[in-house]
Amino acid sequence: MKNKLFTLLFLTTFVSIAQISIKGKVLEKAGNIPLEYATVILTNPLSNEIITGESTNKNGEFSLSLKPGTYNLKVEFIGFKNCINKNVNFTKSMSLPTIFLEEDAEALEEVQVIAEKSTTEYKLDKRVFNVGKDLLSKGGNVNDILNNVPSVNVDAEGSVSLRGNPSVRILINGKPSVLTNNNGLEQIPSESIEKIEVITNPSAKYDAEGTAGIINIILKKNKVGGFGSSLQLTSGIPDNHGINYNVNYKKEKFNLFSNFRYRHISFNGNSSLFRTDFNNNEIESFLERTTETESTYKVLNIYFGSDYYINDFNTLTLSYYHRGNVSYRNTDYYFNSLDKNRELTESLFNRESYREPQKANQLELNYIKTFDKKGQKLTVNLQYEFWNDDENEFIEESQTFPTEVTTGNLASRDIESSKDFLFQSDFKIPITPKSYVEVGLKGEVRNIDSDYTVWDNGNVIDRFDNLLKYNEGIYGAYIQYGNREHKFQYLLGLRAEHSDTGSTDTKGFFTTDKKYTDLFPTVHLTYNFTEATNLQLSYSRRIRRPRFWQLNPFGGYSDRRNYRIGNPDLNPMYTNSFELGTLKRWYKFTVNPSIYFQRTTNLFETQIFIESDGALVSMPVNSGTENRAGAELALRYSPFKWLRLSSEFNYFTYQQKGLYDVNDNAWSSRLNSRFRFPKFSVQASINYQGARESGQTFNESIYFANIGFSKDFWNDKASLSLNMNNIFDSRIAKRLITGENYTSNTSFRRMGRNTTVTFTYRFNRTKKDRDRLPD
Repeated sequence: MKNKLFTLLFLTTFVSIAQISIKGKVLEKAGNIPLEYATVILTNPLSNEIITGESTNKNGEFSLSLKPGTYNLKVEFIGFKNCINKNVNFTKSMSLPTIFLEEDAEALEEVQVIAEKSTTEYKLDKRVFNVGKDLLSKGGNVNDILNNVPSVNVDAEGSVSLRGNPSVRILINGKPSVLTNNNGLEQIPSESIEKIEVITNPSAKYDAEGTAGIINIILKKNKVGGFGSSLQLTSGIPDNHGINYNVNYKKEKFNLFSNFRYRHISFNGNSSLFRTDFNNNEIESFLERTTETESTYKVLNIYFGSDYYINDFNTLTLSYYHRGNVSYRNTDYYFNSLDKNRELTESLFNRESYREPQKANQLELNYIKTFDKKGQKLTVNLQYEFWNDDENEFIEESQTFPTEVTTGNLASRDIESSKDFLFQSDFKIPITPKSYVEVGLKGEVRNIDSDYTVWDNGNVIDRFDNLLKYNEGIYGAYIQYGNREHKFQYLLGLRAEHSDTGSTDTKGFFTTDKKYTDLFPTVHLTYNFTEATNLQLSYSRRIRRPRFWQLNPFGGYSDRRNYRIGNPDLNPMYTNSFELGTLKRWYKFTVNPSIYFQRTTNLFETQIFIESDGALVSMPVNSGTENRAGAELALRYSPFKWLRLSSEFNYFTYQQKGLYDVNDNAWSSRLNSRFRFPKFSVQASINYQGARESGQTFNESIYFANIGFSKDFWNDKASLSLNMNNIFDSRIAKRLITGENYTSNTSFRRMGRNTTVTFTYRFNRTKKDRDRLPD
């Protein structure tokens, strides 16, 4: 394998030396605006055979490698007149004069799309998923978008993982945010998202948090002048109704932006559990449990702010975000207890009523200063968040066999609140045109209170009655140096972070105080064989600190037979991550293979054990170490203007040692296709996540498919989209849990197939305007 790799590198380098390089830039003639993803093609003048080709980057630039000779040069872009130069003789490397394209009025009548971004862009250190053209996310939320992002999976319970690893850090606009807490991703409308960045091996500039990597969600904000707004109305089956209104107003000195959204959604789900208990390796008894759940969410999102352009070098931005939502859940529990001969001994019926109002707020002040020196930039960010939620559960318990009788009730209440403050500053200093130094500081302070109480027939259960206070301070600083020498570029960084965490409770049971300082080096090396081919090697050390719900020993008690507790003594886990990848672009085709290795210590796992009363209790623990090695392949192919195909495949093998010894492998795959016709588009995807084992749990494979349709009309001021998700009703999580003296088979179906229709109307805008209003 190594010999083949070295041979490939040698041949690629040899070919690149024998060729010349032709560079150029493509602009829109009317406004001198760079045209990203314009197609530049060189053909044989005699046979018209395509020799090479490339799409322009975000600056409208392109670079082609070719053998000296005579070619026809063609530049094309949707909605613009083609530019064709015939019989051009290229004898040496050169830069072409700027190429200007003019709008084609007839083409715009047929295809009302200008500057349409590809669904996925491949950068050197990350992948960027552009949400605006993703039909499958219309009328949905961030989790719906993440289901279509390369390398990312969202399971049936809403947990996000990156390359099969759930220890991923999720940021909003490059910073941690209250918007990601308390199931907040489900409450962020897809219409508010511009793009999502997936960073599998981040540099020192980013927080070291997240051993699997970082998912960075970028919110939309207007970039063009004048007034513009859009209105979106959504309705669906099961109930999924909402209104979303965006408005922007930009002048020379300021830019105002805002978003308002209200959503009402209701759906049914179900689950099942079959537990077998053993005594001396012999079956002792069985327990069956089935549930039927009706969930309702009412969500209000308000987001507004302003950019103030002090002068050409200084910009100030102030913004405010508010989320208010109320969650309702009514669940019927059916329990059957059976003896070792599977004879029914007892049947119980419980009815749970759940209500949880939540309020979250975020204030942000951002300052950006640029300088006369190109590339020099200072940013300062202040962020204050405060949120609270109030979980209320009431369960009526009754016996239906052998007699019918009301047995009692169980109630719980958890009042949580948090105040978070963040300071972050970054300063980039160019040294030469090809090198720079970047430094930064960050501080984040968080204070969380959780007041939890459980009542059994009106009497307080002492072990679940407490007020927990959790304080966390994380302070970081970094420096990194980047340089480029000919075809080789590198980025070397070092980040230091100090963590000061502690918790106390009113009864003095769970007092903890932990302080630790860590260094996190990062290395990124890239060799560019050509503008279309590169090889990258990267390394980073990362950390995953326990989340509050993992530390909180009180909470999750709604079923006497199955409940969850936290572990206040849980320690952070650390990962050393290595990755080798290459990116190759051909005309209409992009391939991005990579291999990776991760070594993790203090691994987080869930330990599930039987209490003395027979209940199964889940608790997070540090289980030991994990070695994970994998390979990933991402492909994108656009054989025609109206067809785009993309696919990815991820395979990894891993070994866990310590509390559990596991040797297993897993794989996942995704296929996405988009068909675009005049005024009409279709997009479809199918996702597959293979079976895998971890700790005590074996998860079965799962697959699901989605399809979306979109139609533009009224001179492109309006759009209508139809989405059908989980069309085979196959998104069901099934797992087997094995422990000492028991096994448990579970099945969970949060929501079945669902359909939504979204109508969008743009005021003073059309779809071809290159701003960030919803498409």
